[in-house]
Amino acid sequence: MPRISCLTHSTAIALCLPATAALADLTAAEVWADWKSYMTSTGYSVTGSEVMAGDTLTVSDVVMSVDMDGDAGDGVMDVTLEALRFVEQGDGSVSIELPATTAFNMNFDTETDEQIDVIVDFTQTGHSMIATGDPSALRYVYGATTAQMGIREITVDGTTLSSETAQVDVTMNDISYTTDTTIGDVRSFEQVTSFASVDYSVNFTDPDGEGSVKLVGAMQGLGFDGGGALPLNTDVQDLDAMLDNGFAYDGTFSTQSGTYDVAFTNPDGSGTINGVSQGADIALNMGTMGLAYDIVQRNVAINMLVTAFPLPLSFNAAELGTKILMPLQESPEEQDFGLGLTLSDFTMSDVIWSLFDPSAQLPRDPATIAVDLSGKAKVLFDFLDPDQAVVLEEAGAVPGELNALTLNTLNIDAAGAKLTGSGDFVFDNTDLTTFDGLPRPEGGVDLQLVGGNGLLDKLVGMGLLPEDQAMGARMMMGLFAVPGEGADTLNSRIEVNDQGHVLANGQRIR
Repeated sequence: MPRISCLTHSTAIALCLPATAALADLTAAEVWADWKSYMTSTGYSVTGSEVMAGDTLTVSDVVMSVDMDGDAGDGVMDVTLEALRFVEQGDGSVSIELPATTAFNMNFDTETDEQIDVIVDFTQTGHSMIATGDPSALRYVYGATTAQMGIREITVDGTTLSSETAQVDVTMNDISYTTDTTIGDVRSFEQVTSFASVDYSVNFTDPDGEGSVKLVGAMQGLGFDGGGALPLNTDVQDLDAMLDNGFAYDGTFSTQSGTYDVAFTNPDGSGTINGVSQGADIALNMGTMGLAYDIVQRNVAINMLVTAFPLPLSFNAAELGTKILMPLQESPEEQDFGLGLTLSDFTMSDVIWSLFDPSAQLPRDPATIAVDLSGKAKVLFDFLDPDQAVVLEEAGAVPGELNALTLNTLNIDAAGAKLTGSGDFVFDNTDLTTFDGLPRPEGGVDLQLVGGNGLLDKLVGMGLLPEDQAMGARMMMGLFAVPGEGADTLNSRIEVNDQGHVLANGQRIR
């Protein structure tokens, strides 16, 4: 697992491109000093030739370099700028004149001993940046008509790939970016960003003729609002140390709509995929509480046509969502974790339905699947350290303890049947015998199934489920469930008591 904080580096790069506070007589030298302090605190080394003339500080031949370590190999990224000019405006602000083109040079040595060199150009038009405030509380305000990032060149072991072989271009339009920074025990920052739209294209072709893929897409109404804290002096290669020293990040990225088209070929065939959505939200939080993210995509439509199945396939959903909370650091104390998945109002084309239900016996109403889990666990090793992970694997030690698990939501509604449930358990990690090496649970879960027998009847009638298997399923439902209110309704409470006995509706089954 990479030990370098990609989030930190991307934030640092962002400050190079765009970035306000109280009115004061800010100097050009103070702004440049803040830039250097910020970049070095995020792992970059910064060099450049400084010349002060009148109200203007010119920094020429600027190079900002950072090491990048990871499982796939090690590398270095250099950001080069021909010149930066910091111009005092006479009103307490400083204008930062950025070059129209900035180069990102990345060099990697992979684990397979390949040398990969990548040059990415960043170009901008109609751009401006103003800094205000004082050295301890600065605001950077950036705007641009357009900004574009694209691969200029990829070289693998001395062989340069053509633009037809490897091409990536991203164009951002009508950009507004504001960053407020405050220096104290840590560097605190708040960011607000908006883009009218972002267009992107990716094209890769296997040099050996084994296939190709082309992706073209666009997003409209992008925005970001968030902030965090960066330690002033820490090893950015060591995320665990950064967290101990106050690193934190909390932000939300959103879009209003998006589209994409994919075309691919390979030895087994070819195909196209296109999708649209009416926006998405991505929330990210990182700190001593762990890593949490929540992704929601709304009104999604996906259409596919592949040679392996030469009929159009389409899928739609009102919402696709994933959320995860996971602890990041070793601790003898319990830490929270969670997992959630949502697929709301899912539908698929009649072409797909007709493959297994040509007579339309199953209801084709929109389906929903929602699962929400939370719990508490102890992390007993530092999995941010790859060396500890190797030692753990070799020793066969237990990486952690599961202490509690709660099923907050279970909702599966599809094909005329609906399963819902909730419950919670605690776990005794001193008893690994009762359940064959697993910590002994104690607690219960309540479940309700509506329409289950009707679904079994339809599956038998369609020939998808043999009668004897359907009978076995009914016997299992009779063992674990009791009739509830309403037609074709079954209720079940599954419990594990403090003696390790498993009960179904009060009857011991283990």
